[in-house]
Amino acid sequence: MADHYQTLGVSRDATPDEIKKAYRKIARELHPDVNPDPSVQDKFKEVTAAYEILSDSQKRQSYDMGGSGFGGGGFGGGFGDIMDAFFGGGGSRGPRPRTRQGQDALIRIEVDLYEACFGTEKEISVESAIACEKCLATGCADGESPSMCQVCKGRGETQHVMRSVLGQVMTSRPCNACQGYGSVITHPCRECAGDGRVRARQTIAIKIPPGVETGNRIQLSGRGEVGAGGGPAGDLHVEIVEKNHDYLVREGETLHVALSISMSAAALGTTVSVDSLDGPVDVNVKAGTQSAATVSIKGKGMTRLRSNHRGDLIVHIEVQTPTKLNREEEELLKKFAEIRGEKVGEGHVKDHDGSLFSKFKDAFNR
Repeated sequence: MADHYQTLGVSRDATPDEIKKAYRKIARELHPDVNPDPSVQDKFKEVTAAYEILSDSQKRQSYDMGGSGFGGGGFGGGFGDIMDAFFGGGGSRGPRPRTRQGQDALIRIEVDLYEACFGTEKEISVESAIACEKCLATGCADGESPSMCQVCKGRGETQHVMRSVLGQVMTSRPCNACQGYGSVITHPCRECAGDGRVRARQTIAIKIPPGVETGNRIQLSGRGEVGAGGGPAGDLHVEIVEKNHDYLVREGETLHVALSISMSAAALGTTVSVDSLDGPVDVNVKAGTQSAATVSIKGKGMTRLRSNHRGDLIVHIEVQTPTKLNREEEELLKKFAEIRGEKVGEGHVKDHDGSLFSKFKDAFNR
């Protein structure tokens, strides 16, 4: 029995793509349309038979285990082939088209918080399959066109007679000579090797709408990979990845910022300027403000996707207590405590109401 791997010139652990590529290369040299010499036709049949077995996972497994590769029993065909013949699997299918739908593509793009809020337009460089300009996606060299397969006469399939327990049955299989296309490319385009497409890098402009966040996807129809034979292109999906801001923390359409003020400013009240996405905004801190208090600034948060509405900017107040006092400062604070009737070492336990700020601080410090 001939060694099918040796016939195709591949190793025993060759992948399906390597087997297909090896067969196509040899078939182009031995095909009757290219080499009409009758002396090479037996070799062509041998190569085709080897490919028929090694390209089918079940037949290849049977062959690797010492079988013929054409199934067990004495019926000249596998049980599945017999069932196909009687229950529709072996019916006529006709030639399959050379053009196929292209695959979708996915890329990720980073945006900063400002761009996510107000939207932007970016240019990205993408490498994908495009139609071959050399052959106008036909896959043929020098302006030629695919010619009819002389083995299947353009049907894309060949018929085979099998012996079974029910007698002789006729089955149809995709033609190995033309891979079921019904036509062959005698002289493939050198640029795309007959595929009708090549890989190239192209620049695409993307409009990013206001309000996007990490995980959102923008679909660009027809900007994915062109299909084989110049088939319709798939879609390009752009996934948003939002970069962390230096001091603003996003929670949906709400923005959070931490503001640290002195103990005296918290006691007396003050107005502090805070940088927002819209520029500096004034934050009015009321006299007697406690640490963990919040101030809400309307309409200075994130834009809601597909809407003109904007959320709020929440300012979280953190009152700083002096850690070191000089003698004069210490005396003044003691005098202040005496005036207020406060005694050092006294205090009382109160219910915790700073859970939101604690949660925010955890997120902010990450």
